[in-house]
Amino acid sequence: MGILSWIVFGLIAGIIAKWIMPGKDPGGFIVTILIGIAGAFVGGWLGSITGIGGSMGSFSLGSFVTAIVGALILLFLYRMLKKA
Repeated sequence: MGILSWIVFGLIAGIIAKWIMPGKDPGGFIVTILIGIAGAFVGGWLGSITGIGGSMGSFSLGSFVTAIVGALILLFLYRMLKKA
């Protein structure tokens, strides 16, 4: 999968992460979507290193779940950092 595909993939993962973890985010919806894109990259990278969730080179349900989990983790960390 190319870089543009991962950006779109991350956009969708960010939207789903926002849906799973609702609430007012510092920075608004756009920042949340950008965190989702970054989370997809981080989740995909960690998933490919650990062998969990599929590879970054292909689209699968495992890689999608990994991207959503990465987005949720980054969204949670962002909220904790902005609260402090």
